[in-house]
Amino acid sequence: MSGSGEGRDSVWELMRLLFKAHPWHGVSIGPEAPETVTVFIEIVPTDTVKYEIDKPSGQLKVDRPQAFSNVCPTLYGFVPQTYCGERVAALSQEKTGQATLRGDGDPLDICVLSERSFSHGDILLQAVPVGGLRLLDKGEADDKIIAVLKGDAAYGQARELSDLPPALVDRLKHYFLTYKRPPGTAETPIADGGLYGRTEALAVIERSREDYQALFPDLQGRLLEALRRD
Repeated sequence: MSGSGEGRDSVWELMRLLFKAHPWHGVSIGPEAPETVTVFIEIVPTDTVKYEIDKPSGQLKVDRPQAFSNVCPTLYGFVPQTYCGERVAALSQEKTGQATLRGDGDPLDICVLSERSFSHGDILLQAVPVGGLRLLDKGEADDKIIAVLKGDAAYGQARELSDLPPALVDRLKHYFLTYKRPPGTAETPIADGGLYGRTEALAVIERSREDYQALFPDLQGRLLEALRRD
């Protein structure tokens, strides 16, 4: 089997036709990234169960029932072919001045605003990043990119965090700062690193893409090698 670029593309296209793509590895971030990105949605605002991707299989799994009454106020998921590793962590430490041990080891999280109601997750959509929320979870960088659904009637024209209603951004920030805090306590493992705008959000996405490439180099080439061995 040829190892040429044409051979790799043919095998990759055949794999897409025969098998469901893994949402993290097999779905493209999109040709217009980072200005517009593909998003895999895990959770919608009506979910009372926390779903997340099962990394080995690519299937959406139940992580846990929501322990408390709060639910995520937006669509929530991740950006394919990204990873929060040392480059994302270095940017977090640079911007906050707080010791950042590492990235959280997951794909880059993203919250997507839309006027529309979605009945379930496990879907792909196109989103436009407008900002982000920098969080530290037990010393790990855990950024949440804030985006709007591309073409959305209410939010689709937003291009900066300042274009969004402040109350909505505050609600989103409050959720992530408190969703792991048991009722009746003031303690939380989440530290607030502040909000940032579109330019910095694009930089975080690019860093996460570099972290992904460093962790998973040349997936097409590795697939061809595996096929040759078989």
